[in-house]
Amino acid sequence: MSKNSRRHPISGNWATLLLPIADDDSIDYAALEREIDTLIEAQVDGIYSNGTAGEFHNQTEEEYDRIQELLASRCHAAGVPFVIGACQPAPAIMLSRLRRSVALEPMAIQVILPDWWPVTNLEAIDFLKGASEASEGIPLILYNPPHAKRALEPRDLSAICTPCPSVVGIKLADGDASWYEDARAHLAEFSLFVPGHHLATGKQEGIAAGAFSNVACLSPYGAQKWTDLMATDIEAALDIERRICSFMDDYIVPFRRDQGYSNAALDKLLAAVGNWAPVGTRLRWPYRSIDAHHAQRLRQAAHAIVPELFSSRLA
Repeated sequence: MSKNSRRHPISGNWATLLLPIADDDSIDYAALEREIDTLIEAQVDGIYSNGTAGEFHNQTEEEYDRIQELLASRCHAAGVPFVIGACQPAPAIMLSRLRRSVALEPMAIQVILPDWWPVTNLEAIDFLKGASEASEGIPLILYNPPHAKRALEPRDLSAICTPCPSVVGIKLADGDASWYEDARAHLAEFSLFVPGHHLATGKQEGIAAGAFSNVACLSPYGAQKWTDLMATDIEAALDIERRICSFMDDYIVPFRRDQGYSNAALDKLLAAVGNWAPVGTRLRWPYRSIDAHHAQRLRQAAHAIVPELFSSRLA
């Protein structure tokens, strides 16, 4: 396979589905439908389901199917690209989810590596080859976040993904200048999706196809305008990125660092700060949720630090 030959047109600002959870711990599907419609109206580059913030690890299979069918029907009707997350810690359940998702015709399907016991590189290759067969030609994106049992460096990601023909992209954490150098050396043929709040840096480095974006949790409209700005004024986009990171570091990260809240709790807090959809901050039991009363204080800070994400124009 020649260099860059498997790169896929999937790119840009991808907004995640966050599950609205009712007081009785059920999924509020009416609110979820309104959330999808809002993301479609925001004209994001695409919508994806069942990332970490979508609480893929805490759903029944019946709930999984209903979520994906709702997303697929709304996106097909509106002509909006979508990616389905078939992620699940158990590999047999993940492959079953993947097979069921094929019929919904997403642009791609996202998977994780089996996650109860860390897989070796050879085991990871076996799993991804099996996922490639099950996907029936639909491209796969490997989700390898920092909280995975094995958060892999570019060399290992290349070693496990290159033998698996359907893997066209990787969602991963980025790093410093040396990490970007390694990524260019080992992952040039894959579409790479960096953390949303680092997307301008990833674009400047010439390595990022896009982001499955936490910034879209805060403001899908603003995240899309910011992503579009990167094509015309990367310096302005980098300035916005610096201020986004400042807001995250000073106001959001402390909830995880000092109080132990999960990344999913942080993403739902961001959505409450942005106040763009009826998501709420509640996570499913037994995971702890950040009280929604924090959102108003943080909303004032977000508007002060990165007003561009909430205004009608960026420049």
